[in-house]
Amino acid sequence: MKTAVIVSLVLTLGVIGGLADEHKSAIAPNPQFDKMKTLEGSWVGSMIEGGEPYPASTRFQMVSDGSALMAWLGEGSPFEMVTIFHMDGKELMGTHYCAAHNQPRFVAVPGSDPNRIVFKFKDGTNIGPHDGHMEGVTFIFDAPDRHVEEWTYMDANGKVSTSRFEFKRKS
Repeated sequence: MKTAVIVSLVLTLGVIGGLADEHKSAIAPNPQFDKMKTLEGSWVGSMIEGGEPYPASTRFQMVSDGSALMAWLGEGSPFEMVTIFHMDGKELMGTHYCAAHNQPRFVAVPGSDPNRIVFKFKDGTNIGPHDGHMEGVTFIFDAPDRHVEEWTYMDANGKVSTSRFEFKRKS
């Protein structure tokens, strides 16, 4: 039994070691992705709904050898959502793993304001013809320690609504 475990461990480490020697895809330089990376860390703030503020939190972490930015919104809550931002060639993409049990994909649209990044719906998985889903998100960079997220949702009837989150960097 011990021999089988040792052999398995040696083989696993050999595979992982082999990955380090693999050729990695080049990540095209992108000012929008560079700006998104500045969000790395934990943030606290509020969601503004109907003029009322509700506590909110988000966290960003670079993952996959710096090739992707993983974001948690409402981490640990029943409505937790994860979005992974990454480059696809020259396009900045985001895949949103929604509490609605679907996965919309967004693409960043070119813009002239470096402190505003707008992601629009591209396609998604587990989204039926009449299913509600996120249509996009806009990130507004107020200052190095403040940002706003505006999440746009389209319901099953085609009605669009936007939720605004205002965050400050957690110290």
